[in-house]
Amino acid sequence: MSLPIEEIRKKISDAYLFYFGEDAQMEKLAPAGSDRLYFKVQSNKGTQVATYGENRKENQTFAYFCQHFFKKGLAVPELYWIGDEVYFQEFLGNTSLLDVLENEGLSPHVFELYKQSLSRLARLQVQGHTGLDYSQCLTNREFGRQAILADLLYFKYYFLDTLGKAYDKQKLIDEFEHFATLLAEQGLRYFMFRDFQSRNIMVTPDGPRFIDFQGGMMGAPQYDAASLLWQAKANLPDEWKEGLLTHYMESLFSEIGGGIDAGLFRRHYNGYVLIRLLQVLGAYGFRGLFERKAHFLTSIPLALSNLKSFLNQNPVQENFSEFNKVLGFCLREEVIKKFTPIQANAQTPLTVTVNSFSFKKGIPPDNSANGGGFVFDMRGILNPGRVEEYKKLSGMDKPVIDFLEQRTEMPDFMNGVYSLVDVNVANYLERDFESLMVNFGCTGGQHRSVYAAEALARHLRNKFKVRVQLHHLNKENWVR
Repeated sequence: MSLPIEEIRKKISDAYLFYFGEDAQMEKLAPAGSDRLYFKVQSNKGTQVATYGENRKENQTFAYFCQHFFKKGLAVPELYWIGDEVYFQEFLGNTSLLDVLENEGLSPHVFELYKQSLSRLARLQVQGHTGLDYSQCLTNREFGRQAILADLLYFKYYFLDTLGKAYDKQKLIDEFEHFATLLAEQGLRYFMFRDFQSRNIMVTPDGPRFIDFQGGMMGAPQYDAASLLWQAKANLPDEWKEGLLTHYMESLFSEIGGGIDAGLFRRHYNGYVLIRLLQVLGAYGFRGLFERKAHFLTSIPLALSNLKSFLNQNPVQENFSEFNKVLGFCLREEVIKKFTPIQANAQTPLTVTVNSFSFKKGIPPDNSANGGGFVFDMRGILNPGRVEEYKKLSGMDKPVIDFLEQRTEMPDFMNGVYSLVDVNVANYLERDFESLMVNFGCTGGQHRSVYAAEALARHLRNKFKVRVQLHHLNKENWVR
């Protein structure tokens, strides 16, 4: 974002006052995969979601789709108002389908939510397609041959080529083009959500409803079903995938009115599953290997496992020899192991001590048998302690977190920290070392160092399941 978070908040407040005629309380919501920022806003007028995005075309596309679908009674939020960079929409709650799955596991209730989601998807795809002006699409008007080929090349450049394996590049591209042409020739064309996955399905008292469909276009309906049923994070069992696909086909065929060859539909569905799985690998490679966003790297083993499971049941035709060859590269044990972090267990001796401290008090000593460790100087990061409203807060408070993540180079700094520390943690786990210390220092030991220590502790617990002792050593001297 080009604007400081305070200015973005003011733009939203001004827009809210203009449209609703009241001041509102505002709470920043968790970011999604895009550059948009989301806020929950509340007043006597109720609760809404405010979205701030500097891509005006993207905002306009979302608004057009949302209004078109809502008028048809489809499962989307109501759009209240849109300006150039800010728009307000209905608040659908905080619970996504993925949240319910992670909390309840593979329960009958979750299965029913998936069925409802797929039924509503089929209705959105068919009824939403009628009368939709596809010239309003954000990028491509149609997910045809060129778009399919672009997804395959995305996988090639951002994941496959990072493996450093030799293959016939021209032959592979030729086979990609042929594969894209075959898949694009299938006849069904309706509205394609493009990113239909459980994070974008909100569970409400009225049933599942959908968000973040601004990337949609005309395309094969199978792609959206493939996106949901083969989402790596959800890791649905095969019997669920089969039962839900059958339910989706029944719902879709009913919406269309019949006349669909079920066998041909399934064959094309399998092709779109493969496209989606490879596109996801490309996305994880781009975000993790090129943008150095650590949590995307940890998702790669899940994506590879998903791809392996699919290909075991649905191998690519033999005449795509180079395509099969590179898929084999990706699924070698050495590749999967490369992206799979070693995990601690109950017998693991390693404890990682993470400290925040003030340089005025001195660097914390490491009295363990190994000694050493890391000391990171956070004083190159813009200091929120210089801002009056943040002086009595710490790096654990949301306004300071927002400041550091939105207005400073902290995200890039921490990605570098993760890369360095991860090397030692993985090595220490393999060698049964007992201790590692990581220290983050800043001027007062209250804002930047505290944020960094909290972030690293969370990262190490999530990635390595390692025991972490977290200390904020200057806490008694924080400005109150």
